[in-house]
Amino acid sequence: MNLAFIGIIGILSLLFILFFLGMPVGFAMAIVGFAGFSYVISLNAGINMAGSVFWSVCSKYGLTVIPLFIFMGQIGFYSGVNERLYKSAYTWVGHIRGGLAMATVMACSAFAAICGSNTATAATMSTVALPEMKKYGYSSILSTGAIACGSTLGVVIPPSIVLIIIGLATEQSIAKLFYGGVGAGVLLTFLLAFTVYILCLIYPDWGPVGEKTSFKDKIRSLSGSVEMLILFFLIMAGLYFGYFTPAEAGAAGSFFAIVISLVRKTLSWADFKKAVKDTLRISCMVIMLIAGAMIFGRFLAVTRIPFDLASWVAGLHVSDSVIIVCITLIYIAGGAIMDALALLLVTIPIFFPLAMNMGYDPVWFAVTITVVTTLGAVTPPVGATTYVVAGVADNVPLKNVFKGVTLFLPAYIITIGLLIVFPAIITWLPGFMK
Repeated sequence: MNLAFIGIIGILSLLFILFFLGMPVGFAMAIVGFAGFSYVISLNAGINMAGSVFWSVCSKYGLTVIPLFIFMGQIGFYSGVNERLYKSAYTWVGHIRGGLAMATVMACSAFAAICGSNTATAATMSTVALPEMKKYGYSSILSTGAIACGSTLGVVIPPSIVLIIIGLATEQSIAKLFYGGVGAGVLLTFLLAFTVYILCLIYPDWGPVGEKTSFKDKIRSLSGSVEMLILFFLIMAGLYFGYFTPAEAGAAGSFFAIVISLVRKTLSWADFKKAVKDTLRISCMVIMLIAGAMIFGRFLAVTRIPFDLASWVAGLHVSDSVIIVCITLIYIAGGAIMDALALLLVTIPIFFPLAMNMGYDPVWFAVTITVVTTLGAVTPPVGATTYVVAGVADNVPLKNVFKGVTLFLPAYIITIGLLIVFPAIITWLPGFMK
């Protein structure tokens, strides 16, 4: 049987069958990769390959960055950073029509910079912002759509667990990926907030005007976001000037987050234990995803699908721009049917070498496909953040949540288009690094 055909069977049948049966993505990729590799080579070779992959993943120093940044996010979550960020953002823009929804998007952006997780941001901001917007008469369509889409900023704005994993998988500088994510994250944040403004022009009753605040109150409210700004700039400056590695940046951020919570007396011992427990659970899930993706990648390699696809694309008489657009469409479609991180881990061995052969900047490609796959976090049937928001929102039909999300999709499309046409949005800041 043709090796490429075996690979296609593994991807389209076995892998997706396990996905839809509800098996965790990491285990599904590991099982299909092991079975396929053993079929093509031998059972003993498959056992040796799987064992070496798990050993290399669990003993790799670079992967310590994952639990450290997750722990930093969990400390921020349980110490109430989200509520202070939201209050600060609302004080500045709440008096504008739709300002509460804009404040929510900006608060999602700020919290994402600490948390780095879509679903954690969605759960947090839904709990804090939905009751407030309901109290001020905001449309459930606008409020749930703003939160669901704003929460996707967690995988774009650094420190992003997704960008960390992409950096490890492609052997890139994580610091450069972080700086590349800044431009893309700021652009997407602005366009999501601008979408709120446009929607409230069309439907004025969706976002009533809030209370005005004095300039003194605005300045006073910044105290609630100072720690987030300090934490963010501590990490980014340390990485930029080479004071510490990404793993050390995660350790420094976690330590500083604990210090802030102790000074403010906002973190109880029970919440600290919850943060540790959640960190362990999420870290194990992510590391299993990496191991499963590596095993699956070895299977793809022996089927020669990445190489055959690269050769096929190289033989097409079309421009590189057309190929990039096709890859983008594949990621949009794939993101709608599987977890964004899993999609990236499955497809990076195929598309990353292809993009490098065409001469594209590795940082630009990694950040761009990360933005593209964020669409999958809000579109059905996966749409993880959409379902989280719908679960928190009382008496709001799921169709209203998806309707709200749909109204924000043009912001994603415009962002992706601008990133393709103007790659300097991503590459400008990393270009200053040594």
